[in-house]
Amino acid sequence: MRGKMLSMNLNTADSWGNKKITVLAGGVGAARFLYGLQKIHPPDLITAVCNVGDDLAWNGLHICPDIDTLIYTLAEVEGDFGWGIQNDSQHTLDELETLGEERWFQIGNKDLATHLIRNRILQTGGTLSEATQVLAEARNIKSRIIPATNDPHPTFVITNEGRLSFQQYFVERRGEPQVSEFEFPNITQVSPAPGVIDAIKDADYLFFAPSNPFVSIDPIIQIPTVRDSILESQALRVGISPIVGGKAIKGPAGAMLESLGHEVSAYGVARIYEDLIDLFIYDEVDSKLATKMKSLSINTQYCDTMMVNRKARTTVASNIKQLITSHVNESA
Repeated sequence: MRGKMLSMNLNTADSWGNKKITVLAGGVGAARFLYGLQKIHPPDLITAVCNVGDDLAWNGLHICPDIDTLIYTLAEVEGDFGWGIQNDSQHTLDELETLGEERWFQIGNKDLATHLIRNRILQTGGTLSEATQVLAEARNIKSRIIPATNDPHPTFVITNEGRLSFQQYFVERRGEPQVSEFEFPNITQVSPAPGVIDAIKDADYLFFAPSNPFVSIDPIIQIPTVRDSILESQALRVGISPIVGGKAIKGPAGAMLESLGHEVSAYGVARIYEDLIDLFIYDEVDSKLATKMKSLSINTQYCDTMMVNRKARTTVASNIKQLITSHVNESA
């Protein structure tokens, strides 16, 4: 039943049971979706495979923006804009600026503690997976968070201003340069972190979070054997649109779609994922796309996907759960 708005009855029989859920995740949208998901499903059955293409070195510290955003959001300490820690100060940045350092990348004083602990673990021979587990457990996170790889796997953005690291493009240049392509220079040298392939293959439901398809999801898929594992997985593979009403909710996804010649819409994202997923979910604001969505080889459905606050995140996860339950029942 493609493109049809289904009534949301949250009392519908729960067909999820004790199903294993894996989410390919990156950015604020993924963190908010996972927050809602763990409110309606046992957290210990949820695994997030997190993008590390945004990682950078900052004054000798290894910074993992996507992993940290996910941990802070699940711990309910995230900042007002979805990243960093709420009510943080920037006195360290103030002093660095006084000493002549550039200030384009923002690190708060509370946030700094996360990076110091991660660095200590990495410098004493631990892996990024181990550091992530320590940090997640310290915040009492019950869902499992795995970096997509423990190896350095940076994303570079090729623009009309030259080759930029993702953070240079997104933070320092505020996503203004026009994008022509992306590079993953270490791709032949990286391997999935322990647990990543099993999380994909063993999942009952595999989500492509409402994240940027180019710089949050694709860096994960590009890792050797990951794409094949997705295609071989017996999970119901579900993509969620990060584009609503022709605009990205967060970040540069809209501008990137346009620069790369894709339609800036939920339909444009669905076409990118079409070969990898079974079901695509988009926002009810874009219900006018329903007829167009029927041209795709996958099932598509829509509901309210706007995660404007913590309560709404849970509502959205419940909406998506009901769409999936209906899809499974209709396919049975």
